[in-house]
Amino acid sequence: MLGLMQDRPLSLPHIFHRAEQYFGHKQLITGTPAGDTTTTTVADWAVRVRRLAGALEGLGLSADARVGTFCWNTARHLELYLAVPCTGRVLHTLNLRLFPDQLVHVVTHAGDEAVFVERSLLGVFWPHVDRMPDVRHVVVIDDGAGPDIPDDPRIRDYEELLAAAEPHTGRFTVDDENTAAAMCYTSGTTGNPKGVVYSHRSTVLHSLSTLFADGVGLRESDVVLPVVPMFHANAWGLPYGCLLAGTSMVLPGPDMTPRGILSRLAEHRVTVTAGVPTIWMGMLPLLGEYDLSAIRSVLCGGSAVPKSMAEGFRKALGVPVLQGWGMTETSPVATLGVVRSVHEDLSDDAKADVRALQGPAVPLVELRITDPDTGEDQPWDGVATGEVQAAGPWIARGYHGGDGDGERFTADGWLRTGDVGVVDAHGYVKIVDRTKDLVKSGGEWISSVDLENEIMAHPKVAEAAVIAVPHEKWVERPLACVVVADGEQLTAEELITFLTGRVASWWLPDAVEFIDEVPKTSVGKFSKKTLRERFDAYALPT
Repeated sequence: MLGLMQDRPLSLPHIFHRAEQYFGHKQLITGTPAGDTTTTTVADWAVRVRRLAGALEGLGLSADARVGTFCWNTARHLELYLAVPCTGRVLHTLNLRLFPDQLVHVVTHAGDEAVFVERSLLGVFWPHVDRMPDVRHVVVIDDGAGPDIPDDPRIRDYEELLAAAEPHTGRFTVDDENTAAAMCYTSGTTGNPKGVVYSHRSTVLHSLSTLFADGVGLRESDVVLPVVPMFHANAWGLPYGCLLAGTSMVLPGPDMTPRGILSRLAEHRVTVTAGVPTIWMGMLPLLGEYDLSAIRSVLCGGSAVPKSMAEGFRKALGVPVLQGWGMTETSPVATLGVVRSVHEDLSDDAKADVRALQGPAVPLVELRITDPDTGEDQPWDGVATGEVQAAGPWIARGYHGGDGDGERFTADGWLRTGDVGVVDAHGYVKIVDRTKDLVKSGGEWISSVDLENEIMAHPKVAEAAVIAVPHEKWVERPLACVVVADGEQLTAEELITFLTGRVASWWLPDAVEFIDEVPKTSVGKFSKKTLRERFDAYALPT
């Protein structure tokens, strides 16, 4: 017997029409290269989305063309977020921080037919366009900064394109919810980036998850500022979630400095914001200079959140950092580190330990941990470790072009995340490390993540990353790469003394290297690959 419910596709036109019909009065505020802001309403934005849809038709793009964006977090980028997939085409957000060869690879591998580029970023993109054979149109969004626009038949002006277009009328339709809606490539820490293709169905379902009460819990009264770039897994789904909920949005544009972000948070009374730990660590010393009393939620993800940083925010704002875990392949939110009723009787310090976990899987996502050697499921006892694997309606089942599918997906269809973790009896995940970042010393594992968190608890430490270096007796030992906070002085001996008693004695680093900055990946995570290359021939003291 079948249910008698309407079979309506889960597709992005619903999100657009809902925002257009219900929330036209809401504001979209965008930071500009000049340092000021522009403001539009969702109603005016929707008119432009309809014009952009007509312009895409006028460019003669394929029915399922991949359309690249090389843009900041702006309202005009948000126009592309809806116009492209609502016309059946595929939005391909390009990482602004990729190396040129990686950028060329990603555009070519995806088969982008058109790329929309902010003028202030044209100098980064245009020198490589001749190596992108499928790109027929480069549409320049003039944000008032950047180089002169080249005289080339491939270049079109965004505003002129919209002005000349016949706007789409009536309702957008995408009949098959499994149609591709967007593409995002992994950050490419090893080898070339791999393409993850989100469907309309997966995107709508993931967007709904941002409205869950035991999570981000977006609501109509919120003002949301996504610090996470719109090229990073669709800004963690926040733009679509905001349009569903009817929130106002503050889009920071090119100014991603700590003071720039803090100024926007204070000026526009932002209630929800989200970004990677390195962003928040840069803001922590400045929190007391701004009125951030409107903030109710600070979402943090992309890499492990240091407990000391999270507690610093809680003490300064009265709001704990909400840690999420996921990856491009999980759209990206898979878990959220919420404190639940089972933790009500814990002390504040114990609750801080709970928030330092990556948390339980959000509804509709399934997780398991497996022994990397045998493939057997491990118990959820808070002790047994294994590779975290994920399944669900917004979890990838393969990569564009099949790159690496055999390595990252199991025979029964689960995603192998490459993260090593433990899960407690309540389903709370603790990511111990990336499989490639664990330190195996004398046959025992040392978690670089846990050791880094303890190092960063030192008040004189700004950043720290731990890598494995060869050791004649123990095979590998931990090397701590430490950035000292501005105006402070710190010795290796002082740091080791601080760590003694906080971690097992055999976890203590054999050496400490003081560096100017921990190198970052294109999405702001610590690049341990770069550190391993730098200290490839490191000789530990004997």
